[in-house]
Amino acid sequence: MTALPERYRDAVQFAFGDTPTLKDELLALVLAGKKTATCTALRDVKDAQEPMPEVGRRDVVLDGAGKPAAVIETTEVTVRRFDEVDEAFARDEGEGDLSLEYWREGHEAYFARNGGFEPDMELICERFRLVETLGEYRNG
Repeated sequence: MTALPERYRDAVQFAFGDTPTLKDELLALVLAGKKTATCTALRDVKDAQEPMPEVGRRDVVLDGAGKPAAVIETTEVTVRRFDEVDEAFARDEGEGDLSLEYWREGHEAYFARNGGFEPDMELICERFRLVETLGEYRNG
């Protein structure tokens, strides 16, 4: 198990995605500098009473096995409807062919299997930067 540096012991910890495989795939995009944005359903954060992302906050990203792998810092937070997400945000999510169409298909499926999908559902759209890698991920 990766020992978490003391400075991150109180940080929010999470993984991108909903399966171990997807978590590892999305983490790899972050580590490669291709993924600099993410989104989540506003309802999920409210229902779980999780903290809203905040500009300047640093979070620990976990891999598919739940091990700390990286630290990111939030640089922008907006709330917008699913059908208001634009091409630039879809590209910054770094997935697939980077198109809005690919983003919409993938995220509609993701939200459908994780609580339900509606075209006008509110999303927390977050941009971030990679601060550092941890443990076995440190040297790529």
